[in-house]
Amino acid sequence: MARLLLSSGFAAVINLKKTHSIDMIKSSRLFGSLLASLAILATPLKSKAAEDTIKVGVLHDLSGTMAISETSLRDILLFAFDEINKKGGVLGKKIEPVIVDPGSDWPTFATLAKRLLEQDKVAVVFGCWTSVSRKSCLPVFEKDNGMLFYPVQYEGEELSKNIFYTAEAVNQQATPAVDYLLEQGKKKFYLVGTDYVYPQTTNLVLLEYLRSKGIPLENIGGGLRKDDSGKVISAGKYTPFGHTDYQQIVADIKQFAASGDACVINTINGDSNVPFFKEIANSGLSAADCPVVSLSLSEDELRSLPTKNLVGELGCWSYFMSLDTAANKKFKANWAEWLKNDAPAEVKKEKRVTCSPMVLSYDGVYLWKAAVEKAKSFDVDKVREVLESGDITFDGPGGKTTVQKNHHVTKNVYVGETKANGQFKILKEFKQVYGEPFLKGTFMKGQ
Repeated sequence: MARLLLSSGFAAVINLKKTHSIDMIKSSRLFGSLLASLAILATPLKSKAAEDTIKVGVLHDLSGTMAISETSLRDILLFAFDEINKKGGVLGKKIEPVIVDPGSDWPTFATLAKRLLEQDKVAVVFGCWTSVSRKSCLPVFEKDNGMLFYPVQYEGEELSKNIFYTAEAVNQQATPAVDYLLEQGKKKFYLVGTDYVYPQTTNLVLLEYLRSKGIPLENIGGGLRKDDSGKVISAGKYTPFGHTDYQQIVADIKQFAASGDACVINTINGDSNVPFFKEIANSGLSAADCPVVSLSLSEDELRSLPTKNLVGELGCWSYFMSLDTAANKKFKANWAEWLKNDAPAEVKKEKRVTCSPMVLSYDGVYLWKAAVEKAKSFDVDKVREVLESGDITFDGPGGKTTVQKNHHVTKNVYVGETKANGQFKILKEFKQVYGEPFLKGTFMKGQ
């Protein structure tokens, strides 16, 4: 017996008996009627399924150099989508993620962003890690009037109407870290980082900030580079991605720190932190002698680093996994339960942590959801208008987050000390810090 179910709710049953010939079946009015009905109903059934979902893009590296960091952002986004879908979705529609992998190739970000917006017709995209990947696809979002939520600490000096930056701006990470070190009596600051836009721009801002705090140029280590007119165009020591030999740089730091009142601002990215901190340990420098505050090392990266070499060193983020709040405890419990029971096969289940970029990705999903529901629309222009109103907030794992008119967010900032287990002991909290992306040239006015 073959059963064909129609959307009107009745079932038409055809008995296919051995005594019936094929010609008899084809000539049957009932058979012909059923075929016609199915042809008519096929499109409405498909359309109804499409109407029940809303597509969103996930644009993160799942292979290549950056996969070690960005895979976790895909995972937390899937967790957030599932959480929302279980509660009815957004405006009654279930979120349908469209996941793409640029493979840590910056131009591919633009290609895949174009596909997400023009072919997949996603309502919003959550993605990017490095500034070069964001800048690569920014023109695509502006041309196609798409919306991107960007979650990773960055250098600022950018504002696009098509991007919302849940990321930490320089004044929500780097300058609070400096403030804490100044409070601890530090008078000398050595700048070291990876040679690309985020460390370079951040350290130029820090150069101005340190000078505005009375730190003389000779107490800012790592070196300065000037153009032909004498203008400083680079501050600090830089190494390429994947660099492994830090013997000379650490020797320079040790000499710089001999006075006992020095510290290091570290914007080295990725696996190069392993040889850097190994060399720090080999040199005999301790956190007590010369603390290192790292702006690109969170709990997720610490899983793959020898934490014995980092005990006592510092971090500054808008979230730490060790936050002792009811919201964070609930978030971590729900995350662990999802990993155990609901995560898809491609998501790693064991030895998982949470960190600031993950939480800022999670916050971004809920901020977008709140704006869509207030706008009563998925239309980018209408959602943007609501987000820019200043009325969209989310009480997330790191505390209250509020979208600002300038597309950045107000949030708490924390300074933490690294422990042997890869977690952070929270030393200081800066409450509800307003995100300000344009800082170059602001600290030295009137001086």
